[in-house]
Amino acid sequence: MAMSTETAMAIKSYQNQAEALVKNYLLADPFIPYTSVLGGIFACKVANDLTQLISTFYIKTYNGLTKIQRIEWNNRGMSTIHAVFITAMSLYFVFWSDLFSDQQHTGIVTLRSSQLSIVGLGVSVGYFFADLGMIVLHYPSLGGKEYVIHHSLSTIAVAYSMLSGEMQLYTYMCLISEVTTPEINMRWYLDTTGHKRSAAYLINGLAIFLAWLVARILLFLYMFRHIYLHYDQIIQMSLFGCLLVFLVPAVLFIMNVIWFGKIIKGLKKILAKRQ
Repeated sequence: MAMSTETAMAIKSYQNQAEALVKNYLLADPFIPYTSVLGGIFACKVANDLTQLISTFYIKTYNGLTKIQRIEWNNRGMSTIHAVFITAMSLYFVFWSDLFSDQQHTGIVTLRSSQLSIVGLGVSVGYFFADLGMIVLHYPSLGGKEYVIHHSLSTIAVAYSMLSGEMQLYTYMCLISEVTTPEINMRWYLDTTGHKRSAAYLINGLAIFLAWLVARILLFLYMFRHIYLHYDQIIQMSLFGCLLVFLVPAVLFIMNVIWFGKIIKGLKKILAKRQ
């Protein structure tokens, strides 16, 4: 009984120490950004391994893929999970949360942030680090120069917004564009598993077209209008923050328009073959 009591007291002591560690360090305000980034990297690793595990047992064609195809398969599973997470977070902050609302707050919108908004951006930074590392490690199998440019710009902008607390509204507006990632990944999965001529492939192509039009074209135009209307607040940020607000969305928008043209050409080709 004495030994059991000592063991219980030891366990309770370790539990209290662990809780103090989490509260005073991992979840303390100065450490939240770094904890979130590490959490995002860890979540990417878990998502990658889960994709591999599930696909090995439940996807018949998975084991017949080449090594680089299996690496890309797992990587796309990871990116899909991140896309679902960050799209939900972005939609909440941009359209439903009062944090960036002009009606609910009187402060400068470009300088607003919260612990939750920082955590969301930190997880996304962790993903961009992990995905960029995979792209560079297996270059150019997982993506060419345009992917390196896209991820580099995204990592710099999101990380700066997370650490400085500036321009988080526009960062989340840009991150809504991740809603197109699951459809793009599904297109690759269908193509790789030999379903390119299926009805699902055509439906997925239409979904990509609509999602891209809304999230990467129209939403960016809305963001440019918002930037124009809040120009007086934007110029109160740091010089680097202003540069990111004016430069990064413009570069991403140009890339989105170029890719959108390719999507339209691909969709026309599929419809022509159907006819």
